[in-house]
Amino acid sequence: MATIPPPLEKLLRQLGKLPGLGPRSAQRVALALLQAPEKLQLLQTSLHDIQSQLTLCTHCNNLAFAQQNSQSPAPARCEICTSPTRNPQQICVVEGIADIWAIERSHSFQGHYHVLGGTVSALTGVGPEDLKIPLLIQRVKQHNATEVILALGASIEGQTTSHIITERLQTIPNPPKITTLAKGMPVGAAVDYMDEGTLTLALQNRQSVA
Repeated sequence: MATIPPPLEKLLRQLGKLPGLGPRSAQRVALALLQAPEKLQLLQTSLHDIQSQLTLCTHCNNLAFAQQNSQSPAPARCEICTSPTRNPQQICVVEGIADIWAIERSHSFQGHYHVLGGTVSALTGVGPEDLKIPLLIQRVKQHNATEVILALGASIEGQTTSHIITERLQTIPNPPKITTLAKGMPVGAAVDYMDEGTLTLALQNRQSVA
């Protein structure tokens, strides 16, 4: 069996560390790039652009364009935070940037977001101060937010984080309304295909129809 050249072996190790890519998937990706040099060049350009042109919004921690060629650049702000059509008094709290993309695809929310950068986890040693919770409290006070939507996962870590945020928000003057995403049956689902946890939440959050 022929040995893998060191540069390719290094690439395979790095690709294999990416989410969703194991050793075999990394091999397929690497070989596809090697067989199409133009795609490899485009990928190199895209990675360079990401590194040089993207940063994090200083307001909500979403992705934003980096200020270029400026002696005194202004704080980076994302398109959502600078949009005049969005409501800054309604803040949706999410764990990561991918959650923003998912909610935006629904076209059902016109407020602002706040990316925590994770959830509180005793197992991994992540505490409230390791996340963007203090910045959230600051934003709520600054903009006199009327509602904070906790759009975190239904995991133990997500529920713990939601509880901590709720406690802290309730201690500030004129606390906002605190809501969470409804949990239950997804659209188009059949009852006999639902797991016990989903059905329990659906029953607990049942709504009156008459």
